[in-house]
Amino acid sequence: MTTKTSDTQTGKPHNFLPLILDVAVPIGSYYLLKDGFGMSTFAALAWSSVVPALRTAWSAVRERTVNGIAGLILVVNVVSLMLSFVSGDPRLMLAKDSGVSSTVGIGILVSVALGRPMMTAALKPFLVKDAAREAAWGRLMDGTAAASADFRRKERVFSTVWGGVLLAECVLRIVGAFTVPVDTMVWLGSVVLLGAVGIGIVLGGAFGAGPMERMLTAEAEAAAGGGSREIAPAMAA
Repeated sequence: MTTKTSDTQTGKPHNFLPLILDVAVPIGSYYLLKDGFGMSTFAALAWSSVVPALRTAWSAVRERTVNGIAGLILVVNVVSLMLSFVSGDPRLMLAKDSGVSSTVGIGILVSVALGRPMMTAALKPFLVKDAAREAAWGRLMDGTAAASADFRRKERVFSTVWGGVLLAECVLRIVGAFTVPVDTMVWLGSVVLLGAVGIGIVLGGAFGAGPMERMLTAEAEAAAGGGSREIAPAMAA
């Protein structure tokens, strides 16, 4: 009883923490500092890079791994800082803003090709909420559950959807930057970005996160009911 309560209490507060720290804080702080406090693009980018930089360094020191999403956001900010020196054509500045989406999208797709889908770190806290689901996640990921292959396939699909959506959003914003009136594109770019996020949520949920959650639930319930969804030993052949 005590253990179950402890797992629930420690799990819930951290469900959204990785996504908040790795994505929401740096992106949100950039717009807050730039549009809310009137900072220059350079200053806003520099200050919004602090959290991903600390997250990347902390994971490298403590876990001896590179935090994929935090590291990618940091790289994007650094590139944007260098590009912020480019001045003049307002259309070029609008096109430059789409570089964030393209860099993140390409990074996500590369991570899928390398067999380490980057969006998994952001997805897992939404699906794993207690010790039973954590154990089920481990079995599905390490290949000891019957549904492991399908689970890993849906994991790749989830990241592929987001990578593709972000690249498509980048293309639309670049085209708009050079064809749509500047005053219109200033607000339309945000609409395109929000639309892309919405599409990513819907498609990613339908083809990736949704099936993964169902498989995770089935695996956890099978283990709780005494059923075994693990792959049988070779001697069963």
